[in-house]
Amino acid sequence: MDDLPHVLVVDDDTRLRELLRKYLTDNGYVVATAADAADARAKLAALAFDVMVVDVMMPGETGLSLTRSLREDGGPPILLLTAMSEVDDRIRGLECGADDYLAKPFEPRELLLRLGAILRRAPRPEPAPATCLGLGAYSWDLARAELRQGAAAIRLTTAEQQMMAILAEVAGTAVSRDELAARTGSAANPRAVDVQVTRLRRKLEDDPRNPRYLQTVRGQGYMLRPD
Repeated sequence: MDDLPHVLVVDDDTRLRELLRKYLTDNGYVVATAADAADARAKLAALAFDVMVVDVMMPGETGLSLTRSLREDGGPPILLLTAMSEVDDRIRGLECGADDYLAKPFEPRELLLRLGAILRRAPRPEPAPATCLGLGAYSWDLARAELRQGAAAIRLTTAEQQMMAILAEVAGTAVSRDELAARTGSAANPRAVDVQVTRLRRKLEDDPRNPRYLQTVRGQGYMLRPD
């Protein structure tokens, strides 16, 4: 259910409201309804919606007024429904911040197509950046640059910590021995990188000779491969 788009239908016509609720539900939406602007505001305060279908002509606060105030607050995309089909009326709705406009009577399938188009245009929320990389029984805290086992920090030398931080920032990508040496201050002795990797594997891997997380990539260098 959480993967389905959530729509709020706002219309004072009970019959149309229920027809839209059933039709949209049958076509893959999670639907809530509101009989007027006040009811819609209460629903918006309690739930998050991906898109709204709002009737223009409602008693009390009109759909245009509701649209204008929601757009000022950065509310969800809005498709307006109206019995008025004049160009000036459509322009007025778009000026209030509506994303689209559909004149009554309308073909239900057209409503589906327009809602789909609105949702495709809507910006998708950016995923929260990862704060930890899972490494089996261990994790690497990106912010603190710490290797942890549960709540306990695993002691690393400065060189080991630097190497883990370098590999973690490009996890899943190989980093050459020369780059690791240069960035950890071991440029004069690149083989020191191999020593640090061996030590890290002893702390990190169940089987250091057959590493799962800190891998050697032949001809390229080393790579951290989290869960």
